[in-house]
Amino acid sequence: MDKRVRIIGIPLDLGQAKRGVNMGPAALRYAGLADRLAGLGYAVRDSGDLAVPIRESLCDQSGCDFLPAIREVNQAAYEAGREAIEDGDIPVFLGGDHSLAIGTIGGITHREPAGVIWIDAHGDFNTPQTTPSGNIHGMPLATLVGDGYPELVDVGRIGTKIDPRDVVLIGIRDLDNRERNRLNSSGIKVYTMRDIDERGISEIVHKALVRLEHRKRIHVSLDVDSLDPMVAPGVGTAIPGGLTYREAQLIMEIIADTGRLSSLDMVEINPILDERNKTAQVTVELAASLFGKSIL
Repeated sequence: MDKRVRIIGIPLDLGQAKRGVNMGPAALRYAGLADRLAGLGYAVRDSGDLAVPIRESLCDQSGCDFLPAIREVNQAAYEAGREAIEDGDIPVFLGGDHSLAIGTIGGITHREPAGVIWIDAHGDFNTPQTTPSGNIHGMPLATLVGDGYPELVDVGRIGTKIDPRDVVLIGIRDLDNRERNRLNSSGIKVYTMRDIDERGISEIVHKALVRLEHRKRIHVSLDVDSLDPMVAPGVGTAIPGGLTYREAQLIMEIIADTGRLSSLDMVEINPILDERNKTAQVTVELAASLFGKSIL
């Protein structure tokens, strides 16, 4: 059976305030993502980028309203993900900010559920009522389980897209107070950086996979700010004390061993804040490990 990857760029920068994350897809392409995956035996098709409005075009004298455009982009991401899965491809979504996951994860679960491993410094579990910043890139996971702006909750199909029991968060180290309370009562399994420090990343990932063993497919949603800023400086919300390169690579290697990877988000790379495209290069290497690169 052919192994096919479909690259889908989503240069969405409307879910947060810092400029530059819309250049993430180009940075990943420039870092050689397609060639790296092709070298591992995959047939790679790049579908180009989904259309995203320019921020300034959404503003007038009364202010800026990004919500309709975020909904529209996520609707397109939903359809792109659904189509890729139905065609038997593995969609690789290049962000852009993490609000795009509302559409990508919705789309890849259109026909059947999937387990989700969400690798992030943040919980992304705020709602419009709990968010301190108002930034929608802090809300996608909450939206996917049915809590958020109705126009985003209902992207693609009406209502909840994933069951909290199908989600594991890894690498968490920065939560808002009300978000923390919501996560504690959500049913989502959360592994913080303290858990990783005390128990080791191998144990954490294997436990995550046991929790998700009832799902035959795994979607990985990788926010690059999960990595320590020393490893990945080109992110908009850098928080010290993150994953080392080797910890992140081992996560990918263990998931690859299952043969259950079905789709991937790579989000929040900001080339303006980077050092000679270091963050995109690191992310491409992590993707290679997730798609089967091995030492021996």
